[in-house]
Amino acid sequence: MMEHEYNNPVTQGQRVFTCGHSFHVWVADILADMARDAGFADHCIVGTSPIGGSRAIQHWDVPDEQNEAKKALRAGNVDVLTLSCMSGPDEGIRNFAKLAVEYNPSVRVTVQELWLPEDRFPFDPSNRMPKSPEEYAATTMAELLPPHQAYFQVMEDYVNALNAEIGKCAVFVVPDAQATLALREKIITGTVSGLDRQSELFTDSWGHPAPPLMALAGYCHFAAIYRRSPQGLPIPTVLADNPRWDDVLNHLLQTLAWEAVSQHPLAGVRY
Repeated sequence: MMEHEYNNPVTQGQRVFTCGHSFHVWVADILADMARDAGFADHCIVGTSPIGGSRAIQHWDVPDEQNEAKKALRAGNVDVLTLSCMSGPDEGIRNFAKLAVEYNPSVRVTVQELWLPEDRFPFDPSNRMPKSPEEYAATTMAELLPPHQAYFQVMEDYVNALNAEIGKCAVFVVPDAQATLALREKIITGTVSGLDRQSELFTDSWGHPAPPLMALAGYCHFAAIYRRSPQGLPIPTVLADNPRWDDVLNHLLQTLAWEAVSQHPLAGVRY
């Protein structure tokens, strides 16, 4: 394992391009909301590439004349490229990272470790085993941990190998899933303000996120990208429509995000 670099908090707004599926691409707007609340008025959404159920390679394979991500990277206009893969890492991550570093040596590429769709790994979108809300509500940590741990190992081995190939720490992990597991464990114990059941985190049988889970993922990305705690930020827009999602819940989401990011060895944050 190569030795990783850890940097101080970022002090200026970042130019961010986001490529992903419906478990990730909305992070762009939530992150911008949080960055502005944190005083980064110059935070910039350079662009987004939304493809449902996608792997990173599908974003890479968009023809060059239509590929806004490649255009932005080649122009050197991106500080952070965020990626996510529905079913584990693929060569699209490697392709994007090598291109990004070629045109901006200080660029960072983040890879989302997401909560597993249907709590399964490997997850095959073509061979679904839908979970009902009741099944999500009854899931135990003993059932959740083995598939997630297998997924984490595959993802982190890939990121370590890719950084070794590049020769520097250019690719980082955003541990959304670790924060989600911590939140689900607290829901199981009945200690979460505004959330009574694990199923309230999801909008369907796949595990698409409800607003509290979207906010948690946003805080994880904010913490990893700006290398600072989100604790103290106001309730984000994504949580503003439900009075049950109050300051107590918001603070918990911030705390869990910071704990996950600051303790993860590949998130690039000094604890």
